[in-house]
Amino acid sequence: MIRPDGLLNHDLDPNEKGPQDACGVFGVWAPGEAVAKLTYFGMYALQHRGQESAGIAASDGNRIVVYKEMGLVSQVFNENILETLTGYLAIGHTRYSTTGSSKWENAQPTFRTTSQGHLALGHNGNLVNTKELIERVSKRDKGELPLSNIHRTSTSDTEVLTELLASHPELSIEESAMMELPNVRGAFSLVFMDATTLYAARDPHGVRPLVIGKLDNGWVVASETAALDIVGASFVRDVEPGELIAIDESGLRSQNFAKPTPKHCLFEYVYLARPDTVLTGHSVHAVRVEVGRTLAKEHPIDADMVIPVPESGTPAAVGYAQGANIPFAQGLVKNAYVGRTFIQPSQTLRQLGIRLKLNPLREEIAGKRIIVVDDSIVRGNTQRAIVKMLREAGALEVHVRISSPPVMWPCFYGIDFATRAELVASGLTVEEVKNSIGADSLGFVSLEGLVAATKVAEDRLCKACFDGKYPIALPEDGQFGKNLLENIAKGVEEDEGTARALRLP
Repeated sequence: MIRPDGLLNHDLDPNEKGPQDACGVFGVWAPGEAVAKLTYFGMYALQHRGQESAGIAASDGNRIVVYKEMGLVSQVFNENILETLTGYLAIGHTRYSTTGSSKWENAQPTFRTTSQGHLALGHNGNLVNTKELIERVSKRDKGELPLSNIHRTSTSDTEVLTELLASHPELSIEESAMMELPNVRGAFSLVFMDATTLYAARDPHGVRPLVIGKLDNGWVVASETAALDIVGASFVRDVEPGELIAIDESGLRSQNFAKPTPKHCLFEYVYLARPDTVLTGHSVHAVRVEVGRTLAKEHPIDADMVIPVPESGTPAAVGYAQGANIPFAQGLVKNAYVGRTFIQPSQTLRQLGIRLKLNPLREEIAGKRIIVVDDSIVRGNTQRAIVKMLREAGALEVHVRISSPPVMWPCFYGIDFATRAELVASGLTVEEVKNSIGADSLGFVSLEGLVAATKVAEDRLCKACFDGKYPIALPEDGQFGKNLLENIAKGVEEDEGTARALRLP
């Protein structure tokens, strides 16, 4: 594996961070193609799903080479690096951390040497039985956990999953996956590979998206259809919940490792997925526009114009303007170059908050009654700053409309929300949230209206962040969460004389 030295990127204002997804995954099997470059462009299309680190693993049929680093895809890779990643098979990963902190050791793809070769793996989602999986590996190793090196460095659930798939010396990677994936609980959309074969798998609930595309002389798997478009692959179908696919010189083959019980993430339609992506057969952009129309019916108000919070609020704002028959306008300009930087802001800049990212068009706003449409409210800091900014620009009234219901509960399946105590809607009424952000009025789309706009049956959706009903059972002992493995490792270090590294009690 290649490991260059590097620095950790930071958000300009961590206090203004909204909901973040876990990762984007991409894989390609295409003899005769520059697979590393295809993967690079596929990852570019998935950059919105993870901006902390990026990595590519490539194979020429004999060996796997992995390159990964902290930062955006464009910061991690260049022509020279991509030229070293030769072969006909590759996987790529863009990470946002939901289990394990943001550091190089947790970047993906992960890599393992097995008795039958090598394994590289990328994961989008979040597991809820990581402790149980560690114990399972420990039993396979007769009590001597082969994870000490992992938790001295890595603290991600993906490393544990990789170790589990590599822990069967008598089985192929495919056979090991069929044996072990039924034991894995949580949300997982995986791409992984040995030296000759590309694999992809999706948890039985299909919480996170994963799709299959076809090239003229090969195959692609990716988190979203937008990544297929970028590399010129035609959409074939979704990877089904509970399905494992394998792609090699014989073509594509499929097996089911679990019975499908679909619970697709509703928040993908609200915010996470790109608007030019198709989820479960439906255009994300069209869904968001329809949500805006629904929002206009549910929360009408007399105003002069509708403006979006760019970019995620734009489709819903278009729909609201159409439904309310009120003019649509771009009242806020987004700085496209603000988002991630190596330079920490000073306290003065941090206090400016959202102003680093958005600036009002005063000539559009002054003297007007404004409806501003955003995708969600998490802590309320962003909306509070926007309302203040619009008033200072001369708005007579500011009415906030949100194209999702109040976010009341944290996600344990691959979205990094604030804790429940930090979620503003979990402790306040709508009227109190309105007063908190300083708006003249506030309206959230109903859960029923949002679900109807997706055209997906309600019983096939995960709505836990809105209604607190978690479709995948969480451990009763509370042994899960972003820092689970760090806490385990820390506890072992404090009692090194009585326990081997990472042996659980």
